[in-house]
Amino acid sequence: MRTVNFLLLIGVFLSSCHTDEGQLAQWVAYDETEELQANQEHPVERMRYKRIQSQHSDRNTFFIPFKEALLQFTESEYERLKPLILEQDMLRIQEHVQQGSLTYEQLTLFYLYRIYRFETARDSYLNAIIALNPEVLEQARIRDQNRAQELSHPLYGMPILLKDNINALPMATTAGAAAFKDNHPSDDAFLVKRLKAKGALILGKVNLSEWAYYFCQGCPLGYSAMGGQTLNPYGRKTFESGGSSSGSGVAVAANYAVAAIGSETSGSILSPSGKNSVVGLKPTIGAVSRSGVVPISSTLDTAGPMTKNVVDNAILMNALVGEDPTDSYSFKSKPIFYQGLDTVSLKGKRLGIFTAFEKDSLMKLSLKKMKAAGAEIISFDPPEIELQNFRRLLDVDMRSDLPKYIKNHAAQDLPFDSVQDVVAFNQKDTLLHAPYGQGIFLRIAQETLSQEEFKSEKERLMQQAKIYFQAFEAFDLDAVISIDNYTASYAAAAHYPALGVPMGYLSNGQPKNLTFIAPSKHEQLLLELGAAFERLTQARKLPELFQ
Repeated sequence: MRTVNFLLLIGVFLSSCHTDEGQLAQWVAYDETEELQANQEHPVERMRYKRIQSQHSDRNTFFIPFKEALLQFTESEYERLKPLILEQDMLRIQEHVQQGSLTYEQLTLFYLYRIYRFETARDSYLNAIIALNPEVLEQARIRDQNRAQELSHPLYGMPILLKDNINALPMATTAGAAAFKDNHPSDDAFLVKRLKAKGALILGKVNLSEWAYYFCQGCPLGYSAMGGQTLNPYGRKTFESGGSSSGSGVAVAANYAVAAIGSETSGSILSPSGKNSVVGLKPTIGAVSRSGVVPISSTLDTAGPMTKNVVDNAILMNALVGEDPTDSYSFKSKPIFYQGLDTVSLKGKRLGIFTAFEKDSLMKLSLKKMKAAGAEIISFDPPEIELQNFRRLLDVDMRSDLPKYIKNHAAQDLPFDSVQDVVAFNQKDTLLHAPYGQGIFLRIAQETLSQEEFKSEKERLMQQAKIYFQAFEAFDLDAVISIDNYTASYAAAAHYPALGVPMGYLSNGQPKNLTFIAPSKHEQLLLELGAAFERLTQARKLPELFQ
């Protein structure tokens, strides 16, 4: 079956892209009318797409800086490198480099070739990429040259993708929006500086739900004007991509990079991690700096790692944590350890499970395995609490926080100062810039409360969310278990970290994650629980089309 799929993909690749000798195959935009019509009966209403391809970017330009390298990279070399790279964690990849069977340049070129191969083929593209770093191959060569003197962290030489709301030179930071197409910041985000300090390679930027899914109402997860409609590698146009860190989840699932960074306000890491069978950590607010990240809410925003496995997640968090004096929520975190995760156990761990989630078929199987491994499972029903004014908190914050980003971290010549300015820009051509409307931005533009006036309401929301998780104290729990992003808003409002780990696939092939939630500043505990669960289940599988 795999051989047939591989041969089919090669045929599609050769037939759907125009190519001349000595030239890269060219992506050619096509009439997507039939595809859109086919999805109009989809049972999930927001998957009844109005548009799939982006009308604002040309993916052929992504590959121009790498033309010669890609033309010289052979199919046999690609096949040779596959077992050294696909689904491998950073520690194993570093072993291959140490043994001389792989270089950082080859690793980077492998991912560039893989992105080129799948993203220029009509029947396999995912719309995962918004930009590639034109300097990354040269940077990889420098990592190879300096490895003996500089290698001190597993991130060294590892190609990482970033959600395109994170500033990283020399690329634009668009947040997926046409209005920010030319937003070329003068500096990296604080978290990007942390990654680069450990030797990481920034491979490029990935697609996202435009403005981190706080722009349009009822629109598809994973759509942006700049990137088009992100598609799920486990079922293109069949399963949702999750969001708002859609491209981060999709790219990691398809092995377009070693790992990716996403961001979350409420569910935006946990959702795409679950939909794409990857490990996603939503840290405590303030553990990872937000400086240089396009915001929704300074109260709830955080960036976090999205990876194929738990150890890579811990390695990234080890590099990401660090106090940022320009971020009001930032704090000095305890070190995150990635060593020893292969020996941790669930024995004696007290895990609370929402009674409503025990009926889920994959959860039932997971609970059985965890009990057999020595975990104590305690069922409970949370108190009935509605997070009233949660949406208004986000409205009030974004109305104030976006102008602060523009003033302090955006390109100096960006012709916008506010949400209202972006709304006015989009209204000049709504069909092109905002085919699903901009209902949330219109609402934000009408908001009158200041952040200071809303301060007491923010504090009340946090207290309500903590009451929702009162089982921690009542039953002396180490963690609470959930599914995907089902309880993400409560964890967000409480400032509790959460870790999603693949737990399996439904009969139709759709992935699901088990989500561990812990009190603030307990990321290390979550990673240990996740590593033990991952070893028990080994649930993650590479999407069939991308093997």
